[in-house]
Amino acid sequence: MPRRSNYDKLPFVAAGAAEECSAGWEAIAARIRQSRVLCIECYPGVFVRQVVKELCAHLDLIAVFLSEECLKTPHQLHAMLDPVLGVDRVFGRMNGIGLADYFDASRIEAMRVAVEHAAQQGPVMVIGAGAALVAPPEATLVYADMARWEIQLRWRRGAIGNLGLNNADEDAAAKYKCGFFVEWRAADRLKKTLLPKIDFLLDTNQPHAPKLISGEAFRAALAQTARQPFRVVPYFDPGPWGGHWMEEVCGLPRDAPNHAWCFDCVPEENSLLLGYGEHRVEVPAINLVFLHPRELLGEAVHARFGTEFPIRFDFLDTMGGGNLSLQVHPLTEYIQDKFGMHYTQDESYYLLDAGEGATVYLGLKKDISPVEMLADLRRAQEDGTEFPAEKYVNRWPAKKHDHFLIPAGTIHCSGAESMVLEISATPYIFTFKLWDWGRLGLDGRPRPIHIEHGAANIQWDRTTDWVKRELINRVETLVEVIGRKEEHTGLHEREFIETRRNWFTGAAPHHTCGGVNVLNLVEGDEAIVESPSRAFEPFVIHYAETFIVPASVGPYTIRPYGLSEGKQCATIKAYVRTGA
Repeated sequence: MPRRSNYDKLPFVAAGAAEECSAGWEAIAARIRQSRVLCIECYPGVFVRQVVKELCAHLDLIAVFLSEECLKTPHQLHAMLDPVLGVDRVFGRMNGIGLADYFDASRIEAMRVAVEHAAQQGPVMVIGAGAALVAPPEATLVYADMARWEIQLRWRRGAIGNLGLNNADEDAAAKYKCGFFVEWRAADRLKKTLLPKIDFLLDTNQPHAPKLISGEAFRAALAQTARQPFRVVPYFDPGPWGGHWMEEVCGLPRDAPNHAWCFDCVPEENSLLLGYGEHRVEVPAINLVFLHPRELLGEAVHARFGTEFPIRFDFLDTMGGGNLSLQVHPLTEYIQDKFGMHYTQDESYYLLDAGEGATVYLGLKKDISPVEMLADLRRAQEDGTEFPAEKYVNRWPAKKHDHFLIPAGTIHCSGAESMVLEISATPYIFTFKLWDWGRLGLDGRPRPIHIEHGAANIQWDRTTDWVKRELINRVETLVEVIGRKEEHTGLHEREFIETRRNWFTGAAPHHTCGGVNVLNLVEGDEAIVESPSRAFEPFVIHYAETFIVPASVGPYTIRPYGLSEGKQCATIKAYVRTGA
């Protein structure tokens, strides 16, 4: 790891001039002061009371109406939520609950009448999650959005609970489960209807440094982003198996025991930074998928996945750490039947780097007994007995640039001393842990184990010879000319994602072919992405950075740049197979 970090942890899209962004509560209030009815729809997680306090200090309002006063009682909400959340610590079921279902219809109607009456006397404000259900159509509509990573941090600190449940003190994992399966889905359903017509976008991710842009500026910025390469904002998190490679390569502060994860391209959870001069407005990257699915994903991908981004890139760092949990992902029919998801987490491990003795556990050994293996797993779970993993599971040596393919149903995990770029489909929460090496999570509790779910999905015929032939370094050279080589590296035929590796010393041609591309610079310090027709501004990327090229871009090139000029670079690219 002897390299100076040039990894950009705060990438942004240059969206406009500084004067388009109002920064600070006084400037924000001045911009929205003329409204007769001011509606501030808040994504669950916004500090609503603080926004009220700050705006009331600068606005002359007759009345403030809090939408939370129209919520159903916690008892009523639990009656609605518990059947879909169930009792498992991790898994619930996808559902059709909408934000309006959280509210008492009679209270909503009574508040509507009260708002109309008060507005005849002077300016009023309606604020909170669901405020748009109360305010009249002519109200000035402000959407106070919230990054999902910031929501999770607030859950962990106990600063907030789930909408209407008064559960700020509950375990953060339980709050995340409610958010993932219900709350975020419900809020997003309303958000999709509002974003095309909001008058303003309010960013309160940093509560004491709020920013406001017009709805027109917000929509123009996303329209621009959907026509050019861009990066989302990565975030990093420690884990019981975490390592220290990212601390060096990504320039991270030593403020955690380790760094296990980096969510480098998961638009459902990452943010997008919009730059206005020196100001940065943070919005959930999923908003781009909601507003521009065809331009971003392409027609065929949108037709299959709707407003979901189906490709995920993330980092798993065990350099100086330990093994990941031994695990398996559900088969498609299982995830559909049990959890209401329409596709599963097929994935692969691409080795960005590897230390001495690096390994990957993948597939089963030949002629093992499934009955004995499951008995040993259950025994380990029940009484803490050591599970003899290497009696049952293959342990393969791993080196830099190896690619291990992991179709759903294949038992696997990364071993210690591996720096993995995980390329996968997006329903990432559905991991069935079978054995966690007898350790505790960072919260001091055993991490959830799901042996019975796993047993129903393990493909017992994926044994040593098959794994070696089908899943490890299935590299095929497709093009080799002076200065460039393109290789097919996976994924498996059962998986809908195709991956291509390009080695290049000059300009390597690419084309989106009507579908979104996700890439990472896996070799070289810097490269530059350019449009042959100058359709977008040249885009510089650095080692280990993941970036997205929207389907609308069409042709583009990547060549070594800056410190890498004259040297060989490489990218790994993923896209959805046509007709898959």
